[in-house]
Amino acid sequence: SSPSADGAITSSLGISVRSGSAKVAFSATRSTNHEPSEMSNRTMTIYFDQVLVNIGNHFDLASSIFVAPRKGIYSFSFHVVKVYNRQTIQVSLMQNGYPVISAFAGDQDVTREAASNGVLLHMEREDKVHLKLERGNLMGGWKYSTFSGFLVFPL
Repeated sequence: SSPSADGAITSSLGISVRSGSAKVAFSATRSTNHEPSEMSNRTMTIYFDQVLVNIGNHFDLASSIFVAPRKGIYSFSFHVVKVYNRQTIQVSLMQNGYPVISAFAGDQDVTREAASNGVLLHMEREDKVHLKLERGNLMGGWKYSTFSGFLVFPL
């Protein structure tokens, strides 16, 4: 097989197929605190206000939802910091409305405590991923809350 300029692969049979290797990656941050009282809906979606990277434009900043452009294995990670002591935060990574992984920070004596997690997911085309604040308040100043993901390889 031989690659062409447009990224397609031409096999020995002469069949041209797109390789599916288009690059997909995003990373977003929050620059303000995230408290449930300021939410305009009841989904508890964590909204991000700055995109650092959005290769392929598959992360929608307004909804803070990533939509998979193709079937494949994707890597996601997030990092959040709680605002107040004597508080617990819990954040879940949601795939198509269902929690896949969560992170928890609940030390009652610590004002600023971080919660992080990461996962590889098998996703179908048009699957959606976002972060949900299950409880607590997130610190946003200095961009402590981040959400990132990328296509590891297409299937």
